[in-house]
Amino acid sequence: MPLGLKEALRRESEATGPSEAELVREGIGLVTGSQRVAKPTLPIFESGIPDLAVRTDEFLEGFGER
Repeated sequence: MPLGLKEALRRESEATGPSEAELVREGIGLVTGSQRVAKPTLPIFESGIPDLAVRTDEFLEGFGER
C-alpha cells in the first residue's frame, strides 16, 4: 500500500473510530458492490398532478395544524 494511502487510512481510523482493517473491509465492500444501495429511478411515483412540485405550498396549507 502506498505510504500516502496508509497515512490517510490511519488518520481516518483515528478520527472516526473503526480500525484500519474495518475501513479496508468497508472500502472493499463499496468497490465490489456488496454494500451498494440501489439508487431510485425517477420519477419515484406518479401523482397524476403535473404541477405538483410548484403547488406544494397550496397542497400543504394547514398540514400539521390541529
